[in-house]
Amino acid sequence: MSDENYYDVTVWNSELASNDVGQVINEIIQDIKSRQTDVDVDSGGKPGAVIYIPPGDYHLYTQVVIDISYLKIMGSGHGFTSSSIRYNTPENDLINWHEIWPGGSRILVESEGAAFYISRDGDPRLSSIEFENFCIDGLSFIGDAGENSYLNNKTGIYFATPQDSCKVYHMGMVYLEHGIVTYGSDALSIHDNFIAECGSCIELRDNGEAGQGQASKITDNLIGAGYNGDSIYVKNFWGLLVTANNIFPRGASSVHFVNVANSQITSNRFHAFYPGMVVLEEVDSTDVNQQRCEKNLISANHFLRNSESWAPMQPYNNGLEDSFGVIHINASSNAIIANHFTIEPDNVAPIGGDLNAIVITGGMSNTVATNTFVSTLPFYSVMINELSERNTVLDSGTEEQVQMDFTKNAFRATPAIAFQ
Repeated sequence: MSDENYYDVTVWNSELASNDVGQVINEIIQDIKSRQTDVDVDSGGKPGAVIYIPPGDYHLYTQVVIDISYLKIMGSGHGFTSSSIRYNTPENDLINWHEIWPGGSRILVESEGAAFYISRDGDPRLSSIEFENFCIDGLSFIGDAGENSYLNNKTGIYFATPQDSCKVYHMGMVYLEHGIVTYGSDALSIHDNFIAECGSCIELRDNGEAGQGQASKITDNLIGAGYNGDSIYVKNFWGLLVTANNIFPRGASSVHFVNVANSQITSNRFHAFYPGMVVLEEVDSTDVNQQRCEKNLISANHFLRNSESWAPMQPYNNGLEDSFGVIHINASSNAIIANHFTIEPDNVAPIGGDLNAIVITGGMSNTVATNTFVSTLPFYSVMINELSERNTVLDSGTEEQVQMDFTKNAFRATPAIAFQ
């Protein structure tokens, strides 16, 4: 393709592209900025550009800094393969493997910090920055747990300032302490990625300056964080769609909402080895822009909670007891409707403690309705703390399976089946 706004990193500088693709991409961005200087010419001006990364290995020592809109960085293969399995496989067994490293269009992150750093002050916000179909590989972890620590101070993509209509799709991310981190996102789309074996996978954060995020979606992803991080963490957000994701172990949580409102967690498949799979948390703040955690819908999800089966990872967990619940709510006016729970851990932690499915410890006026449960151990389907009241629980457990103050909350039991 011959187009002045289409760049191939191997054409721009073939030798440097493999040795430090970060420097090459920064040079290309500077070239785009030097050519696209007119703000408005015939109702146009800055079309942006595409930067293409062909299949192959590209070391990154220099952080890519993006401060222009309408930029797409794309490859030809997300290249994910499990690094955790490789590092926990004896060396003499690796001889017979067909491949041992991630592939496709692969960025090897050699230095700490963010591989791709997106930031610009002033108006308007950065817009329409896209990452598509390549692999960002953090290479290895450090710390007391070695390659099982999920720690290396490396981040894949970091949106530092508010942005609009950005996309991350068809990407592969592996062995990063943080996969994607954003601040102040509006109309963000994170879709159809494979982000796993990262300390935390997706974080939509709020630093008090970026402001509230809104109207975004996290959909159709395959995700799995480490035991000391979250698969999806969201703070001070509203209008978020978390749908059709397959979230697998070993994240400390599958989805953790802090002061998130008018959002939904629907039609996902969750699998975890620890309690606290979905957490809704309201944190008090003096910030007038701080969103309350309310009016969220958790519906039509499948929850599988069992125990770690892989020997190398059995020493690790997220530190929570089973009484915390599969779903833990400390917020108001949320709905937990028509979810299916399969709860079959090998044992309850601590021994003799309670095994809870849905726990409400604070807030009020939450609705829990028509949820179904399968368990190999005795459990409580719903537990509501005495500090929370005016909740409604319908058809989500028999009288023996629900713990709450029945004078302060509404309750309709699931009919018990009598056996002869």
